Amino acid sequence: MSETTRRAVLAGAVGVTAVSVLAACGDDKGGSNTSADSSPGGPVAKKADIPVGGGKIVSDDGGTVITQPEAGTYKAFTAICTHQLCVVTDVANNNINCKCHGSTFSASDGSATNPPATEPLKEKKLRFDGDDIYITT
Repeated sequence: MSETTRRAVLAGAVGVTAVSVLAACGDDKGGSNTSADSSPGGPVAKKADIPVGGGKIVSDDGGTVITQPEAGTYKAFTAICTHQLCVVTDVANNNINCKCHGSTFSASDGSATNPPATEPLKEKKLRFDGDDIYITT
């Protein structure tokens, strides 16, 4: 087989693979199966799941940490540490903790409170329906 023919075969294989992957990711309307800007189905947590001064890490469109810094106040932030993109591990004493390198973030506003992270966690918006919590952005 000549070099040109090998390249043609490889190019064809790559094209078929790409089409297969794209077809598997789309829905019948040609879009993605996930929604990054709205609640993709059901609630991600219940208010009762989020302790005062603590929080819960939920899996959704990339990971979200939901906190309750004071009774009745709920906040949400990306669960990805701004230092080296580890997923934060827990929330305690109004601190969002990343065990990878010891960074902490405020459960109230997502600001970095202990290095090595210096950038805040990105805030997300929540929607409530009774006790149910939904992520909207």
